[in-house]
Amino acid sequence: MKLISAFDVIGPNMIGPSSSHTAGALRIAELARKLLKGEPVSARFILYGSFAHTYRGHGTDRALAGGIMGFQADDERIPDSLKIAKERGVDISFEINTEELDVHPNTVDIDVTTDRDEHMVIRGVSTGGGRAELSAIDGVNIRLSGEYSTILVKQLDTQGVITHIAGCLSENNINIAFMHLYREEKGRNAYTIIEADETISESVVHQIEEHPSIFSAILIE
Repeated sequence: MKLISAFDVIGPNMIGPSSSHTAGALRIAELARKLLKGEPVSARFILYGSFAHTYRGHGTDRALAGGIMGFQADDERIPDSLKIAKERGVDISFEINTEELDVHPNTVDIDVTTDRDEHMVIRGVSTGGGRAELSAIDGVNIRLSGEYSTILVKQLDTQGVITHIAGCLSENNINIAFMHLYREEKGRNAYTIIEADETISESVVHQIEEHPSIFSAILIE
């Protein structure tokens, strides 16, 4: 009889003994990776709740490392992801936070820096069954699941930005399923998340970025 390892694929989009602690954790890091234009050179993972207590035994550490490098849930390299990160020169570290209790039990903060000098702190939550969502970027509360074709726009909170974004999508016959605006406070940095029914092309993303108050637009598929 062939023995099944903790990292054998048990079902679609699922690895390890716990979908929340392995596939869900990988999905968080994978979504975070998609927000970056450069390649990660360092990632510090701060683990909360049950993640903090079981991350080694359930393989959460290897799943997070694999996800931040862009591995998919069924990637055979995941068991060796920490070794691969070291070989690639990606500095991976883990911290546990057992003092902050007012969080979802499967929560992780990812403090990541890329080779383009990007730096972001991204909070993610594993919601069960291998699903996950991002819940904060640089301290701004958001909600991003990546289940639709999605654009994340980072902008200055000024008049006319939302009109510009909606106009670009309308011109390209893209129907908006959901649109949400999140901001630090009036007139400061903000994020707009658009989830669409149709596939969004990179040309539409570039068109959105033409507005002077938009810092960046990232396509998440």
